Amino acid sequence: MEEFTQRQKKIGGILQQDLAEVLQKAATDGGLRGVIISVSKVNVTTDLSVAKVYLSIFPNKEAKALLEGIKSNKPLIRHELAQRTRHQLRRMPQLEFFIDDSLEYIDGIERSLKGEEDPIENPDLLGKRKKS
Repeated sequence: MEEFTQRQKKIGGILQQDLAEVLQKAATDGGLRGVIISVSKVNVTTDLSVAKVYLSIFPNKEAKALLEGIKSNKPLIRHELAQRTRHQLRRMPQLEFFIDDSLEYIDGIERSLKGEEDPIENPDLLGKRKKS
């Protein structure tokens, strides 16, 4: 388990809030109505050079395509963030984007507990979860 300093937590919180606004604005300006992009977590490295951004995208079927679009527009997103945080950060960390699958995983567990799907009969339902 990683330990985070107060500085890392503060920068992660600032980036999380600003990234959520930037990504949601870009989605609505890009004509994607009904798509919700939320930033569930931002982990910043100890040297503050890299920020791992975990995104939850609803509806889920749009997630892969949107993630590719976000990754291709990474320089523009980073520039917009740098403009918003220019009085708080000297350098903008490199951004790495990932899909946060925790909601899907929890939903699968709930379905199993309700008896809708039985993971004992079909072990592929609750597949191995990747460690982040």
